[in-house]
Amino acid sequence: MPPPRRKVLATAEDTLFPPDELSPGQEIARVIKATGNNIYSIELPSKETALVELPSKFRSTIWMKRGSFVVIDTNALEGRDNKLRGEIVNIVRDEKAWRKMAFWPKEFVRQPVMGSDDEDESNVGKMPSSDESDGY
Repeated sequence: MPPPRRKVLATAEDTLFPPDELSPGQEIARVIKATGNNIYSIELPSKETALVELPSKFRSTIWMKRGSFVVIDTNALEGRDNKLRGEIVNIVRDEKAWRKMAFWPKEFVRQPVMGSDDEDESNVGKMPSSDESDGY
């Protein structure tokens, strides 16, 4: 049975805007892949990888893809003896707004979509001239 619509909308609204500051023990991380059963492999700004758990309020509500960013709480699972490093407490949806915040890690720089070569950008969308064609 799907969650009630008001809970889905409330959860989605909570993740839309970044907080003013992160609590102690919270970090921004990049999602590497889903490893199964609501467990995700993430990359921390220090390039270290870890496993984190997706809490039930986000399950079947907000979808994450590889390369998206999340806020993890490393204090959430203290006292449990397992491989999990923390719990996802927020999902970055408006990345542009989040990147403007002071707590955004400098290690997560924006990657260009295409190569930065001027030569490549100048040829985008152009048809090859007669001397550049393959002869077919």
